Amino acid sequence: QVQLVESGGGLVQPGGSLRLSCVASGIPFSIYEMGWYRQAPGKQRELVAGIRIVGSTMYADFVKGRFTISRDNAKNTVSLQMNRLKPEDTAVYYCYPMIYFASGENRYWGQGTQVTVSS
Repeated sequence: QVQLVESGGGLVQPGGSLRLSCVASGIPFSIYEMGWYRQAPGKQRELVAGIRIVGSTMYADFVKGRFTISRDNAKNTVSLQMNRLKPEDTAVYYCYPMIYFASGENRYWGQGTQVTVSS
């Protein structure tokens, strides 16, 4: 079955860094575009960054220049390096196949990893 397990979140001061990781199983990882999404309290889930099969990347404007997404197809992992964190980055972060998100397939969300940016 599909399993997406995120890790690496925590409490960090503004300006700090965190690296999130996600291990995927049960999907043909190497041929899926993968995304990192986040959901803050009271807000809708939103795309933060995506990475295509060949490794090209895309970022939401609010993280450009601060976050970097990467993938390791041999290990079925996708990572998100987050630098210069801001309080508004506080949210639960999830990884998910972009095609699932686009099609409204919501059965496979993992638990996510909490990121809290606060002094």
